[in-house]
Amino acid sequence: VRTMGLTPGRPNIGVISLAHSYGFSNLVLPLLLHGIPLILGGDPLPGSLRRALDSLPQSGGTLPGVPAMWRAWHKAACLDPTQIKTAISAGAPLSLELESTIYHDTGIKVHNFYGSSECGGIAYDRSPTPRPHQNLVGTPLDGVAISLTPDGCLTVHSAAVAESIWPPPTPDPLGAGEFRTSDLAEVSPDGAITLRGRASDLINVAGRKLDPGTIEAKLASHPSVDHCLVFGIDSSDPERVQEIVAIANAGDPSELRSYLAGQLPAWQNVRHWWITPELRPNTRGKLSRAEWRDRWGSRDQTG
Repeated sequence: VRTMGLTPGRPNIGVISLAHSYGFSNLVLPLLLHGIPLILGGDPLPGSLRRALDSLPQSGGTLPGVPAMWRAWHKAACLDPTQIKTAISAGAPLSLELESTIYHDTGIKVHNFYGSSECGGIAYDRSPTPRPHQNLVGTPLDGVAISLTPDGCLTVHSAAVAESIWPPPTPDPLGAGEFRTSDLAEVSPDGAITLRGRASDLINVAGRKLDPGTIEAKLASHPSVDHCLVFGIDSSDPERVQEIVAIANAGDPSELRSYLAGQLPAWQNVRHWWITPELRPNTRGKLSRAEWRDRWGSRDQTG
């Protein structure tokens, strides 16, 4: 509440699920504990959002959403800066392209909010203008401290850290108000957090470690591609260790391969392609790399 400047004078618009971790910890708890009004939109469709925004007081309100919602709202031209005083995006990475487009078209700065079910909010982008790069997720929330493990993973120290997970995993990432994430990160002297991928997602190409997000960012900039995922699979050559797979919702593999060749070093070449219109975010605005890795393994490889 302190970090985001939430006040009773500016209601929150409730269009994200109140049962989800993001909705519960960013709407239900602050509202119950601090007396901040909630206007329920019913659903995130543009028409419902317009009706909810029209019921705001002149002081405006706060609108939390996920990137897929922000993209739809922008396309529907229902984002009014006189109504939306604080715009927040969480649940999935907010692309710099979408953030910049909304800012330049409407003047609304969408603030990236980074958190986890195990500990609630971690970092918030307080800047009034678009971030300098997409992997910058902001600075720690008030009351949250961070550190890095020896292997570079972010650790969160907060009174909001959960006490346990059931059934307890091995190793357990929780303990004494501390949550050890699998997010690889860098922290600048002023506390700004830059994510560099997940330890579990790194691809090992002949001993070189590759963050799949590096290729995904380049691939997503192609005009044919709206959604894409990159991951590693075991190589038949033990010295190569893994090979790179790219899945995109549209495009020609030969054209996409040539497009990436001019932007990435040769060792990061994609070996396997899958173009399918079925690749699209779920209702939470996320693409599951684990799910699509499993689907890749079980698909008909002769198709």
